[in-house]
Amino acid sequence: MAEPSRRRRPRILIVDDQLSMAETLADGLSEHGYEGIAIAASEEAIGLLQSNGFDALVTDLRMPGADGFELLKVSRAASPTRPVIVMTAYSAVESAVESIRQGAFHYLTKPFKVEELVLFLDRALEDSRLRDETAALRSTLRERFGLSNVVGNSEPMRALYELVERIAAADSPVLLTGETGTGKGLVARAIHAHGPRASGPFVAVNCAALPENLLESELFGHVKGAFTGATSNRAGLFADADRGTLFLDEIGEVALSLQAKLLHVLEGGTVRPVGANRERSVDVRIVAATHRDLHQRVASGAFREDLLYRLDVVSIEIPPLHHRQADIPLLLEHFLDKARHKHPDSPVRGFAKATLARLLDHRWPGNVRELEHVVERVVLLGRSSTVEPDELPKTVTPRAPASIAFQGEIMPLRELQRRYAAWAFEALEGRRMVTADKLGVDIKTLARLLKAETEPPDAES
Repeated sequence: MAEPSRRRRPRILIVDDQLSMAETLADGLSEHGYEGIAIAASEEAIGLLQSNGFDALVTDLRMPGADGFELLKVSRAASPTRPVIVMTAYSAVESAVESIRQGAFHYLTKPFKVEELVLFLDRALEDSRLRDETAALRSTLRERFGLSNVVGNSEPMRALYELVERIAAADSPVLLTGETGTGKGLVARAIHAHGPRASGPFVAVNCAALPENLLESELFGHVKGAFTGATSNRAGLFADADRGTLFLDEIGEVALSLQAKLLHVLEGGTVRPVGANRERSVDVRIVAATHRDLHQRVASGAFREDLLYRLDVVSIEIPPLHHRQADIPLLLEHFLDKARHKHPDSPVRGFAKATLARLLDHRWPGNVRELEHVVERVVLLGRSSTVEPDELPKTVTPRAPASIAFQGEIMPLRELQRRYAAWAFEALEGRRMVTADKLGVDIKTLARLLKAETEPPDAES
């Protein structure tokens, strides 16, 4: 029978200009499952630390040549999560405290017992392990849910990436706006994955998918017996998202009574489950999304103005697909790979030039989601390696030419302004600031002019 593999003993570098002291500690550590390497020359220690062959450093503070502070600096530069424990005489405790400020894990005043050093090494290495695992988890989350999953290299998307990276580290609420199907959920996940809460939970809820009473229980939780069917306690999504991010999709559909409770959570950081007498604290970052104009809903009385101000600390508008046509070839390649992985028996490998031209000329009212569904359909139903135009769904049609006609019935001046603003917005690839500047109006005026171009109020979310 093969001998079971043994876990590698942690290697500890012990540096003290009194070699006998370092060797005594090394011998003592070996009896507690560590491998101690004792040296007296601090210059030699610098080279060893840069090789990253040690799990921890134990060093005296005051030594000739490079002192403990220098070794601490070298160790942190080579391996930021490697713990450092410093040793010092009682008379130099102030220096030891300063080493903690510079990143040392702990200090020990001489004389001390080996068991005391072992205790702090155990804690330090566990702390280091957790830090490494957290870093690895964040890296994995960024790879899986980060900006690399938001496909596009057009100017509007590059501006979006820059903004996401700038706000990800903050705890401020974020409001994502844009047409249905533009990828607001992906952007919400990217904000979470690139921020300090990445290792915490990401919890999403579609506020339009649940009736008011169920949404309240889903968000805030309930206690047993609070209503018919409440057979047990439920913590709620705010509690589930503690120390993480809560994504409130279609926030514009929330009833006014629930909006007041959402405002209370944003202002006080506490939630009260339905039927409960006590509140509980929650530490949650809110990312909300909507395809509606919340300012218009405030004006109509359907949305609380104070809640809008709380949510709209940072607002990101996700550009519709017809304003970033340059990204369509990249998206086609991405969705083609995804669909072929899902349907490996499909013969489809690409698109004919005429098919690509048709896809580029379509307005894509369903945005990226519609494009993804079209690609999956042609991959699933395709019979040859190249997709021809007649294999596309009949809904994929060339867009009508954008023009302003002065023939026919005379229109009101306001309608003419609206049409011209829409044409300019289209011609300038959906860049609001540029369009407003070219037209000589502010952003709010442009938004009003474009309002008739948006989806009707009862559009599907």
